[in-house]
Amino acid sequence: MRTVRRTRTAHPRGRAAAAALAALALAAGCSGSGGRNAEDAASDAAGRTADTPRTTIGMVSHSGEGDTFWDIVQTGAEQAAKKDNVKFLYANDKEGSRQAELVRSMTDQKVDGLIVTLAKPQALKSAVQAAVRAGIPVITINSGGEFSKAYGALTHIGQDETVAGRAVGDELTARHRKKALCIVHEQGNVSLEDRCAGVQKAFRGTVENLNVDGANAPSSQSSIEAKLQSDEDIDAIVTLGAPMAAISIKAREQAGSAAQLATFDLNAAVVKGLKAKDITFAVDQQPYLQGYEAVDLLWLNRTNANVLGGGRPVLTGPAVVTGKDVPELAEYTARGTR
Repeated sequence: MRTVRRTRTAHPRGRAAAAALAALALAAGCSGSGGRNAEDAASDAAGRTADTPRTTIGMVSHSGEGDTFWDIVQTGAEQAAKKDNVKFLYANDKEGSRQAELVRSMTDQKVDGLIVTLAKPQALKSAVQAAVRAGIPVITINSGGEFSKAYGALTHIGQDETVAGRAVGDELTARHRKKALCIVHEQGNVSLEDRCAGVQKAFRGTVENLNVDGANAPSSQSSIEAKLQSDEDIDAIVTLGAPMAAISIKAREQAGSAAQLATFDLNAAVVKGLKAKDITFAVDQQPYLQGYEAVDLLWLNRTNANVLGGGRPVLTGPAVVTGKDVPELAEYTARGTR
């Protein structure tokens, strides 16, 4: 388990809400004959922390160690926390039972809000429902959105994984692929299973799933390499996370395969791969936004009784990203916000 309690310099996106607060003060305090304009007021407000009471918000994810996706989620959450005068707690574990223990621990600490992923929803069900019964508002992010409402969460923030998978399937069809290898790096993760299922529903070719141990890079690379060598009909590889894309590039090279590579999620390495044409396209679900909006919505719910979604998920993706998008995204991925 890993716990992070960090404070970082506010990002321009994180300053946006503070600027909005400044706009309210401007409207109340400026007359038609004078005063500073809105741009000046917003500039002065940049980087300020909300004057609402100090609160504590915890997040429990299913991340393994070293997963860059969750570093981006944390960056968004921490920057929203800084803006909102929130103490942010983070903990993670790949095992569902351990995730449930972490949720119970934060419930016992009486945090003011909880952000939880539901990659293994049944393991988390009782712990999340107990937090809700204890009066702690919960928002789910990233995984298991179809279980969120039933477990009592305010809303779910993320992408519809089946829809995202279909977007990949459609793109593979448009690129005239015939057989795709969908690499599942964590067995039992419902979101990963939904992604491959979505690919299979939309793709006009055939899809074969390959289970690998995402925590063991050499073993994963060997498994992918062996599969590509044994089946020369595979002309597309679909990885379900950015770290696995880098592993698959090496496996493809060693196998002498010409299969095109597509991946879910972005990081700096994926953008570099898109630029080098080692990766054909990626699906972005905006992890920064998932972390940022989850903290911000819990703060808004506590300070203004706001709820977003209207009973439906708040979608942050999917968006298909190709090499032509690299110039715009390179700056953001380099600083860890995309």
